[in-house]
Amino acid sequence: MSKNKFSICIPAYKSKYLQECIDSILRQTVGEFELIILNDCSPEPVEEISKKNQDPRIRYFKNEKNVGAYDLVDNWNKCLELATGEFIVIMGDDDRLATDYLEEFENLIQSYPALHVYHCRSKIIDDDGNDVLLTPALPAFEYVYDSIWHRLRQLRSNYISDYVYRTVALKSQGGFYKLPLAWGSDDITAFIASAKNGIAHSNKPVFEYRSNRLSITSTGNDLHKMMADLSYSDWLDDFLINNPPHPSEKVIYQHLLKEKGKYMQEKKRYTMMLSMRSNPLGKAKTWFSTKEKFGLSIKDISVSLAKSMNSNR
Repeated sequence: MSKNKFSICIPAYKSKYLQECIDSILRQTVGEFELIILNDCSPEPVEEISKKNQDPRIRYFKNEKNVGAYDLVDNWNKCLELATGEFIVIMGDDDRLATDYLEEFENLIQSYPALHVYHCRSKIIDDDGNDVLLTPALPAFEYVYDSIWHRLRQLRSNYISDYVYRTVALKSQGGFYKLPLAWGSDDITAFIASAKNGIAHSNKPVFEYRSNRLSITSTGNDLHKMMADLSYSDWLDDFLINNPPHPSEKVIYQHLLKEKGKYMQEKKRYTMMLSMRSNPLGKAKTWFSTKEKFGLSIKDISVSLAKSMNSNR
């Protein structure tokens, strides 16, 4: 058995904040971890930055060819294959951990030892590392359909790095769920992991997500994101059929069966709204030309356009 309790993994391509990310990991108050850095054939000095850190807990790897943003989840799953820790975390190469991130999750695991997935609140920071916002507070424990319902209602935000997974369980469920650009992959992977036993949350914001113009939320092919939304909808249909609710969730479950179509349409509107923050009218034309392919109405496009223009004010 590995001596490492945690595997912290960075699929790295951008170098600007990489050292800051590494520093935040090496300063953890819990030392029983390995740091896996997977260089996605970056043209930036990812290798130089990684190798100058002389810490025996660091394991450095490099892809033979670039995987890229579209297949980002392939890098997550390669990290999962390399991981030797009992629990695994996937980090963005520009994000940070509070020094007590692992300590907080260790406490959460001790409180809920039977779970396959754990989660923490996050702090959103800007390019300069200044505090911007916190993600919403969550209950200490919940079953999966509460998680799905609140997420589809856009009452919460989450990122891949505010989840910690039990490595063996994640491997047994097939790894991280693959969608284009990882658009919704963090949601679905956590839902699958919590389907049987639920999920525990910490409301201490020990993960720091850097919101900048280079993040997947701000970049990427809009049509690929919409394709991911369609796949997300198909996955939800199948999950509802094959996963009966906990007795405490029957009301929510019945509501999701009835309203899932409306929620998924709202998800598509959200994707369009994000895309229209730049070149609103040009993006609106793109969505109008593809509305049949993606099941969009003129109202969907108009509402998304209005929301995007309001958000830019």
